Amino acid sequence: MVIKPKIRGFICTNAHPVGCEAHVNEQIAYVKSQEQASEKPKNVLVIGSSTGYGLASRITAAFGCQAKTLGVFFEKPPTEKRTASAGWYNTAAFQKAADEAGLWAKNINGDAFSHEVKAQAIDLIKEELGQVDLVIYSLASPRRTDPDTGEVYSSTLKPIGETVTTKNLNTSKGVIDEVTVEAANEEEIQGTIDVMGGADWELWIKALSEAGVLADGFKTTAYTYIGKKLTWPIYGHATIGRAKEDLDRAAKAITEGSSVGGKAFVTSLNAVVTQASSAIPIMPLYISAMFKVMKEDGTYEGCIEQIQSLFKENLYSASPRFDEAGRFSQNYKELEDSVQDRVQVIWDTVDTDTIDSMTDYAGYHHEFLKLFGFAVDGVDYDADVSPVVEINNLV
Repeated sequence: MVIKPKIRGFICTNAHPVGCEAHVNEQIAYVKSQEQASEKPKNVLVIGSSTGYGLASRITAAFGCQAKTLGVFFEKPPTEKRTASAGWYNTAAFQKAADEAGLWAKNINGDAFSHEVKAQAIDLIKEELGQVDLVIYSLASPRRTDPDTGEVYSSTLKPIGETVTTKNLNTSKGVIDEVTVEAANEEEIQGTIDVMGGADWELWIKALSEAGVLADGFKTTAYTYIGKKLTWPIYGHATIGRAKEDLDRAAKAITEGSSVGGKAFVTSLNAVVTQASSAIPIMPLYISAMFKVMKEDGTYEGCIEQIQSLFKENLYSASPRFDEAGRFSQNYKELEDSVQDRVQVIWDTVDTDTIDSMTDYAGYHHEFLKLFGFAVDGVDYDADVSPVVEINNLV
């Protein structure tokens, strides 16, 4: 079939297998071109490994550090008449490249919140790796089922304390308008913490520890976005922000509870275009303005650049860079006052007529399409391709 993007609002409902493979190969080539840290992980578990920062982490571990990687994800397989999710194609492409490079890599497709998937990962680690020395936690989900009680928790994108009305880039219509978001109640706040906080990260590390598959001195990190004043009303100081604060609690608890000298870190990363960020009011306009400023300065970094730097400058550096909360600081360039001040000026003055000149919305939209394998250089999108692509070493 000839596959063209099917976009509804902030969602793309299909993906292009050839484009996804090309995008993955771009990221692999970037990592292989970079200088690596002298210390490297050997066996890496990536929880949420199929898209965004999780995929970039797996690529960096495998092709930058020559590590063995086990990826856990929850993706939709293809049929003859329907494409797979982008994460499925990304993983197939990663596995193909890993096989060609002679790198050990295996994959688990299932609900990472469940006891069953945790047990499956542990059994595979015991059988083939022995232990893991790095665990990356990079899950993004709108809901989570408690593995013990069966209760389903749901996350919300709402401010805390009072209703917020703010400028917004309506990506469906391509116009600047306003959006009003009502304040969250206590149940919604707690639900967001239960889904996006540190509880499941702790459960993973607890299960791995009790099974004896964490190496002495292992490292683990979970990813977060903190932002600054402009995004705080609906992000940093909102329900998502409260959940992210819970990651800090979990990191401390994991480190203090480790019997093998393991250390847990929260990593604060740049705002990037993801399926999740495109759904958050404020973020499309903020990212479009931020792209404009940071690309002009030559300082913008996407997922793969951020994670390559994380491994070299923080995770495996003798002098890591921390923010005031003790998190690995990868987003320091974005949060510089000079950058934020210029983004604020754009935010205050841009309107529908000046979107293209004052922001890099074109760049934002391009990155959005690339998430699903579209708008990737060198891909013939008029070619007839099969949507059916298998993932090797899917266990």
